[in-house]
Amino acid sequence: MAKVRSLTRRDKHRTLGDLLRAVNRVLRGWCEYFRYGVSARTFSYLGYFTWHRVFRWLRKRHAGIGVRKLVRRLLPDWQMTDGRVSLFRPQAVSIIRYRYRGSRIPTPWALSA
Repeated sequence: MAKVRSLTRRDKHRTLGDLLRAVNRVLRGWCEYFRYGVSARTFSYLGYFTWHRVFRWLRKRHAGIGVRKLVRRLLPDWQMTDGRVSLFRPQAVSIIRYRYRGSRIPTPWALSA
């Protein structure tokens, strides 16, 4: 969340597409690393947190228009998109858990009978 927070500082020199590319890169890397644990709730919260940070960035960038007009113009169906780039959804990542292999794991200390 600290990386997302640092990327969505209130800088106005960035376009929405550039911001989404940078945030997506961080989110994808983080989700690929942690997808093997029990992290569905964390992914859901991270998606919520990121969406709201980008939304607040948009509101700050377009300060002259209201929220309704901003949503109508820039967020069709409440999806953060800019042309071909859209905000990555961490909650859509499938979680793969390592299987318990129990006694099938060979041990070097097995007693030979």
